[in-house]
Amino acid sequence: MPITTCIFDAYGTLFDVAAAARQAAEEPGFEALQKKWPELANHWRLKQLQYTWLRAITDAHADFWDVTQDGLDWALEATGLDGDDTMRQRLLDLYWELQAYPEVPQMLQTLKEGGLQTAILSNGSLPMLDGAVKSAAIGDALDDVLSVESVGVFKPDSRVYDLVQNRFRCERDEVLFVSSNGWDAAGASGYGFVTAWVNRAGEPVDRLPWRPAHVLSDLTTIPRLAGL
Repeated sequence: MPITTCIFDAYGTLFDVAAAARQAAEEPGFEALQKKWPELANHWRLKQLQYTWLRAITDAHADFWDVTQDGLDWALEATGLDGDDTMRQRLLDLYWELQAYPEVPQMLQTLKEGGLQTAILSNGSLPMLDGAVKSAAIGDALDDVLSVESVGVFKPDSRVYDLVQNRFRCERDEVLFVSSNGWDAAGASGYGFVTAWVNRAGEPVDRLPWRPAHVLSDLTTIPRLAGL
């Protein structure tokens, strides 16, 4: 069936999760970050994801903001940057203002002009997502922002992907689901969505039972994949 609905993961897909650490490292007073921010950003993101998986399989759900803070605290200790409360708070504040990748605004606008439905489906809580959407000024190009908080479990639980069909009343194979997380794209493929993995780092495909239908280096070709 033709694609009618384009659904995007948020963090790492539309929004650059390394931007908070990178920006803080450029600000006065955080010189200790200048050499360590890439390592900190990588640790922060990995622990954030790992904690969502562990909470999902142990039925110990928490707001994504709590998970994000836990991941940062681990990353700060791992990089020897813990103990600076001002730095920690600045990093958290910047996470609410993450930069979108450069191609995102035009890509979303092209989808909307082409008559497609668009939305975010994210582990993030609605207040966090609202902050990022406003900061990136992409709200006008989105029909909705869907959060796992409405079902109380993190991706890739199928109840999260159910939110798309419940909201847009579409068939699974009418959905182009886009994520920068290989495991998320795989989970959505197993669910029945047409999937695109945005593999900006050029990583190997995850060894899982399902594979993404498309592997991309950025989001510029999404309108073409959606049939525009």
